Amino acid sequence: MTYSILVVDDEESLRYTFRCFLEHQGYEVAIAANYEEALAALPAGFDLVFADIVLGGWTGVDLLREARLRGFDVPFVMVTGYPHIDTASEALRLGAYDYIPKPVKQETIVRVARMAIRHHLVSKEKDQYRSNLEAIFRSVKDAIVTVDRGMRLIACNAAATTLCGITKDRVEAQELFCPEDCQHQCLKLLEETLVKRQPIEGQRFVCRRQGQPDRIIAAATSPLLDQLEGFDGAVLVARDETRLDHLERRASGRRSHLSLVGGSAAMQRLYSLLEALSEVDTTVLITGESGTGKELAADALHRGGHRADKPFVAVNCAALPETLLESELFGHVKGAFTGALRDKEGRFQKADGGTIFLDEIGDISPAMQLRLLRVLQEKVFERVGDATPIRVDVRIVAATNRDLAQLVREGRFREDLYYRLKVVHLELPALRERKEDIPLLVEHFLGRLTARFERNPLTISQEALDTLMSHPWPGNVRELEHVLEHAAVICRGHVILSDHLPADLAPAVPASAAPRTVRVTDEAALIRDALVRAGGNKTKAAKLLGMSRRTIYRKLDEHGIFGDFK
Repeated sequence: MTYSILVVDDEESLRYTFRCFLEHQGYEVAIAANYEEALAALPAGFDLVFADIVLGGWTGVDLLREARLRGFDVPFVMVTGYPHIDTASEALRLGAYDYIPKPVKQETIVRVARMAIRHHLVSKEKDQYRSNLEAIFRSVKDAIVTVDRGMRLIACNAAATTLCGITKDRVEAQELFCPEDCQHQCLKLLEETLVKRQPIEGQRFVCRRQGQPDRIIAAATSPLLDQLEGFDGAVLVARDETRLDHLERRASGRRSHLSLVGGSAAMQRLYSLLEALSEVDTTVLITGESGTGKELAADALHRGGHRADKPFVAVNCAALPETLLESELFGHVKGAFTGALRDKEGRFQKADGGTIFLDEIGDISPAMQLRLLRVLQEKVFERVGDATPIRVDVRIVAATNRDLAQLVREGRFREDLYYRLKVVHLELPALRERKEDIPLLVEHFLGRLTARFERNPLTISQEALDTLMSHPWPGNVRELEHVLEHAAVICRGHVILSDHLPADLAPAVPASAAPRTVRVTDEAALIRDALVRAGGNKTKAAKLLGMSRRTIYRKLDEHGIFGDFK
């Protein structure tokens, strides 16, 4: 490609010298003797201009200034016999590429011409790339936001203005990313990418902005690299999938809801109820057998509601004796009892503004039931050893695998507390009652195990899946998760076979056999079956059932079968 150069000088000898040197290198050269001729020639288009500083009553800087005013984007190299600091500064401020002194030398002219044209071409390519990139940003309907390593906004597209409320002024001011009005999940994704410097695949969540309707957002983040492949920040891509979510629900129901997995009719009803409850602060009682996912349901209630950006605090009431449970829930002051060496904040205080989940609520003592009743009624409590009332704003979600109504009839659970807890009742189905969800759960758990063990993706054979479908699952989803983890540890390939499953699982129904429905409803029978398979070992039976040792011992006593297995 041949490049064209304009030489502007009022000395004919210099014009001739420049033309000879440059044409010898293959450039096309035009000449102008003064300011007016140069302005008239510029519209023809040049790749470089050599301009003398002194042009009669004008200067080369005047020519450069006028060229810029008229929109001629061409590099200028100034030529002078009397360089002056003010003239040099003005020329460079206006965008001159370089200065060369008189007398001119051939090698200097050729070198500067080559470098100036190359620099200009690279700049044009960068400008074109930037223009193309801006056009892409404008056309993409997904919100794109980039932040630096300090979480300050670098850039965003028009979609981010609509979806996230980020304005151009905020970007120009380099404000922190969404300090107030952004859904916390976006912040967490960006912060995790900035810390780990690794991409985070798409996650779906409910986005809530003040004065805006709730939206379902799918978001992903990636590290932002500079020109030298160094870490420079992070980029967030977010998409509004509200309409898609509604269509999916209408078409075939959902396969999951936040941390819960399942597409059965029972799970669809549960999802709908969870969503209805997410917008109100009603106290909820969750019941279901051990291992059905009561804490996951409580977490879904919290994450789907307006308290999602506040704490979710879980307490297993059966895991602590009454004295420690009281301190754990309400806190204590220094010296309240032996070992209270300093003030301690209780779980209710830690959950202020958010949700507290009281698991195994059916195992607490009458005295603790009375204290909880007051908290439920007034949202006020005192720390152990202190009479100062503390008021908190918490949503209370309780759970149990016991029959609280029966405990009330037996006088072992306060009736007023029972009805305070059971404003809304969620009953989680046992896994044997929704066996059609087993393939989905298997897929979900194998995906998690693949990531956890950092290995190739795991799949399962049809025979192994048939075995899982035939098992009564007394330990419910938790038992299924443990079985798959066992199989993943044993399996050395990428396909889980029947041989990799625990030996005490029920064998698969042969293909030629008539189908049978496994439905065990007698809890005592389930426990007896687990004890038989465990050879009478209660600890092993508890693991098979997905229960704690304390729970299985209590149930053995309740069903009067403790003495049958010694």
